[in-house]
Amino acid sequence: MSERKKVVVSGASSGIGLATAQRFAKEGWDVCVTARRESVLQELVASFPPGEHLICAGDYSDPACAQQIGKAIAEKWGRLDALANVAGVYMAAKVIDSPLEEWRKPFDIMIDGAVYLTRMAVPWMKNGGRIIHCTSIHGDRAEIGSSAYAMAKAALNQYCRGLALELADQNILVNAIAPGFIRTAMSIVNGVSELDGEWFKQNYVAGSHLALRRAGMPEEVAGVFYFLAGPDASYITGQVITVDGGLTITF
Repeated sequence: MSERKKVVVSGASSGIGLATAQRFAKEGWDVCVTARRESVLQELVASFPPGEHLICAGDYSDPACAQQIGKAIAEKWGRLDALANVAGVYMAAKVIDSPLEEWRKPFDIMIDGAVYLTRMAVPWMKNGGRIIHCTSIHGDRAEIGSSAYAMAKAALNQYCRGLALELADQNILVNAIAPGFIRTAMSIVNGVSELDGEWFKQNYVAGSHLALRRAGMPEEVAGVFYFLAGPDASYITGQVITVDGGLTITF
């Protein structure tokens, strides 16, 4: 077995997940990438520096996907050092006047996915490990049409706190990262990025509601994932690290 460190990155086909997978690979880790688009994952891994990388395409909210990843770890790696669960979905639905199953989708997908991946990962963390879930500033804020999404992110924050307590004796540290406005495919609405619109420019840039006056880049969040998986974060657990350019310090 290779002594290189091992990480599973979900949602690795785009945005923050892609940037996170690239960062770990660049730093010399072996990376298992998972997302639904296998062809994109193959292209991504082909761009990595040489390593014992794994591709496990699938829907992370399907328990079969976690089982596939666990099987690949057993056959190829034999251990796991970190889980970076970056995958997420946004589906708007009215809190009252929408079919219940439609409203629940973001919550069910993200919570189930986080639980399946975490339960798969922990048994392979033999000598301690790091679990990092990507949540959102929506976890303690509200927006019309986003109640289930926000509830899922809030639940993930609390899930990390509970995991941090229960896994501490195994030297497994668990944290969450809550990004703000980041330039990813999720910010594109009807083919146009909301981050380039007048609403964003007037409210967040000119209106000074965003201290750094710009949206973040996926690589800036990926760096926080890498930090939390590394030796300099050895006394951080149960925390939600906000990465939002100062958005949530204003009113």
